[in-house]
Amino acid sequence: MLQNLKNIISQNIRNFQGWNTKRKIVVIESDDWGTIRMPSTEVYHTLLKSGIRVDKCVYNRYDSLASEEDLAALFEVLMQFKDINGKYPVITANTIVANPDFNKIKASGFKEYHYELFTETLKRYPLHSNSFLLWKQGLQEGIFIPQFHGREHVNIHRWLNGLQGNLPETRLAFDLELFGISTHITTENRRSYLAALDFDSLPELESQKMILTDGLTQFEKIFGFRSSSFIATNHVWNSAIETELFQAGIRFIQGSSSQYQPLGDNKPYKIIRHQLGEKNNSRQIYLTRNCSFEPSMHKNKRIVQDCIDDMASAFRWNKPAIISAHRLNFIGSIVPENRTENLKLLAELIRTAQDKWPQIEFMSSAQLGNLIVKV
Repeated sequence: MLQNLKNIISQNIRNFQGWNTKRKIVVIESDDWGTIRMPSTEVYHTLLKSGIRVDKCVYNRYDSLASEEDLAALFEVLMQFKDINGKYPVITANTIVANPDFNKIKASGFKEYHYELFTETLKRYPLHSNSFLLWKQGLQEGIFIPQFHGREHVNIHRWLNGLQGNLPETRLAFDLELFGISTHITTENRRSYLAALDFDSLPELESQKMILTDGLTQFEKIFGFRSSSFIATNHVWNSAIETELFQAGIRFIQGSSSQYQPLGDNKPYKIIRHQLGEKNNSRQIYLTRNCSFEPSMHKNKRIVQDCIDDMASAFRWNKPAIISAHRLNFIGSIVPENRTENLKLLAELIRTAQDKWPQIEFMSSAQLGNLIVKV
């Protein structure tokens, strides 16, 4: 009872301020497409046998590059539904465009960072060689719209330091071609490798700006268009990068209502609150999430109803429903049931929402951003 009351209060606080619309708009924002996480079931069991409790982290348990089967199954669900405008539900696929090139990094003695585009990584994974063709088909159908999540999902400075320091779990993971051992399951005394835009000293900020500019260039080369929105990995970024993002074409900044701004020198994050439609000094618009569909993270029987409740609160306050739904919810290459069960829940969510609000309109993050600009 107390938890329900807290949830209601939290929902209302999220939706009280910001841009308004009486239209019942639904946006599904899904992070981490393109990045590696757990390469295979074999690697998962190797890490578990070595004493690393990958079973205690849902990302290490379920998440991996999307296979052809993963994408086909997701698209099949999405194309079962249409909104009042005849549009399918759309996944805003926030994409990491590159992964570490492990061979080149090792050849440098862990002193130099090298990357490969995620389209090249896909070619080396079993059952993934045609995955990018499905990305293109999803884009053509308007159900899978890539946007920029970063060049890579790894904090290069920290990771190379850990490799050079011969941290045992970091090196074992490297040898198995992954970096994403979460801090809450590692025995190593270190900070997160996953927050790519976090930093320990202010000079790192300049290299991050160059990385983002390069990443956005690679995004355009891969997809043939510029990304108009961006979301920082782990919701950690310093506001100083926003100017570079603007100059590279970013007009909308996705995220939660909280930005965790690093300051360096072991200082705690500065927490900055944002609201939907807020503009920064570059006139970029913040798009803040107010709904959650994360069944892999929250395994309970109310996962659909909880998201419906989030949507009801958003619509009650004349806000679009911006749903967080990470990639791991739709991946089945490590645990097939993760994909099959969660896609059933996704279909139930969309069906329930349309029954409750027949006037729902599906949009991508960029479409919502453009609507806010025009109104």
